[in-house]
Formats: sequence, structure tokens, C-alpha cells
Amino acid sequence: MNWSGVAVLVTGAGGFIGSHLTERLVELGASVSAFVRYNSRGDWGHLKRLRPEVQRCLHVISGDLRDLAAVVEAARGINVIFHLGALIGIPYSYVHPHEVVETNVMGTLNVLLAARQSRVVRVVHTSTSEVYGTARYIPIDERHPLQGQSPYSASKIGADKLCESFSRSFDLPVVTVRPFNTYGPRQSERAVIPTIITQALTQTEVRIGSLTPKRDLTFVDDTVTGFIRAAEVPEAVGQVINLGSGCEVSVGQLLELILQIVGRPCTIVSDPERVRPVNSEVERLLADCSLAQQLLGWAPVVPLEEGLQRTVQWISTHLSDFRVGEYAI
Repeated sequence: MNWSGVAVLVTGAGGFIGSHLTERLVELGASVSAFVRYNSRGDWGHLKRLRPEVQRCLHVISGDLRDLAAVVEAARGINVIFHLGALIGIPYSYVHPHEVVETNVMGTLNVLLAARQSRVVRVVHTSTSEVYGTARYIPIDERHPLQGQSPYSASKIGADKLCESFSRSFDLPVVTVRPFNTYGPRQSERAVIPTIITQALTQTEVRIGSLTPKRDLTFVDDTVTGFIRAAEVPEAVGQVINLGSGCEVSVGQLLELILQIVGRPCTIVSDPERVRPVNSEVERLLADCSLAQQLLGWAPVVPLEEGLQRTVQWISTHLSDFRVGEYAI
């Protein structure tokens, strides 16, 4: 697909994956509107890290996904919407479930209503592997049962089902991409990999929660490619598509690998504050990505060790951005 001049709206553009996707779309020649959550500081989130020549190409819109009028206006004249805007902190969802549900469910409804009104040619909606809960079978394909093991995952299940309903009820051209655990530069200390890396680079001990959960990790550049392909392939419309590596690693194994890359000895300390409630912990996630391979021609290309090395390098030059050692929810 030739993206030159295509009018694109990215919600959650200031976030981790959103900023990388926004950057890639500008590089492809798209005309990008970047929707970021309003704050009085005029903070664009990670968009401020993009090269000046990329920033100059952006039309940045500040607003709130819960405001239908703001979303409708942002979608006016748009061809493709990439909907990444969400509150994603699982521990945060334990504390503020109402805000999480409002943003993730009603925000998604507003995007769908705006997309229908603007007659967009594609909506790429962002799901999460958390909607599967702890695996009932391995690998997890798109037919796996959905389990709301946290208020966050329940909110994303609701958002996913709204997308399904708009596809079936109104023929809205929606595709839902379901990334497993994406990592890389710009990810916050809310996630396990930056949490480990920042402590390993600066302290003699690493405070961590459970070491046994297993995750399927994909470098952010590969995830972004999956999003782009989901917008390009006609046959993707109406589908839910996993994006993952098809490999699993435990948090304990991940910790050991990161310590090897960093090259500093550290004591591992179990921190009860960082452990999820027993019935909420997702013990195992491993993606079956055969649909993405068949339908999108997509598969990740960055090996885990290379991706971690690139992430360690980035974090080591941006340590002042992290609250090292604090438990971020």
C-alpha cells in the first residue's frame, strides 16, 4: 500500500507503541493526526522524543477519548484510524476501575461512532493478550476463551466486543490486532522489562514480583509492522489477529538474561507489593500467530536478545526519565 498522503488518525499517539507507530507512518508518507490526552502542560508524551523533522509533519490534537465531540472532530476527513488510546496499567485498574472502564470501553465506542460518521476505510483497534487470561491451552489462538482476570482485561474485552458488534451491525471495516507483550525503547517502568533494566543499571538489588509467569515478547518495531499490515490487507477486515513471537520466557529467565546483558551483579529481592492478586495473575501467555502469518504475511524478525540489548542501550541514555526503584502502577 502506498501511504503517501493518506489521512491517518492515531489515538494514544503519545504512548509507547503509539509513538513508534506514529513515527513509522510519517516515514511512510502518511498525513498523520496524533490524538493525545490533554494536560495543562501541553505534554505530547513520547511524541516529544521524535526527530524534529517528524514532529513538524504531525497534526497533534489534545483531548480525551471519553469526549465524543472531540473524537468526532479529530476523525473528520480521516481515511484510517489506528486506535491505541487506553489506560493500560493492570495494577492501576485495581485502584481505579471506573476510570479504566470509562476510557477503554466508552473511549472505544466514541472512536467507532466517529469512524462510522466519517466513513473511514479502516479502523485498526488495539486489543491485548491479557483478554485471554491464564492460558487454558497452548499456544493461544484467536478462538481461546476470553477471561476478565483484572478490571483492565475486562475493559479490553468490552472494547473488543464493541468492535465486533460495529463490524457485524454496521459493516464498519474494523480489524482487531491483539499484541502479546510488546517491549522496547520508550516503554515506561510500569512494565516488567524497564523495571528490571533500570534497577540493574543503577542498584545492587532488583526488586521484582512473581518470577514464574511466562510471557510472549515482541520487539516494538515488529509490533508496529503488524499494525501497518493490518491496515493494508483487505482480508483482515472483521478479523481478530494475534501478534506475538510464538516463544515464551518466564520472568525469572528474563531477569537472568537482562542481568547478563547489563553485566552487573545484582541481588534479586521478592517484593510482595509487586505481586498480583492470586486469582488475577496471568501465569502463561504464548501466542499462536499462524493467522497473522497467513493473512498478513507477518512474523517478528528481531530476536529477544537483540531487542533487549537495544532496549538496555536506550534506557541507559534516558535514566533520568525513570523513577528507579519505585513501584509504578
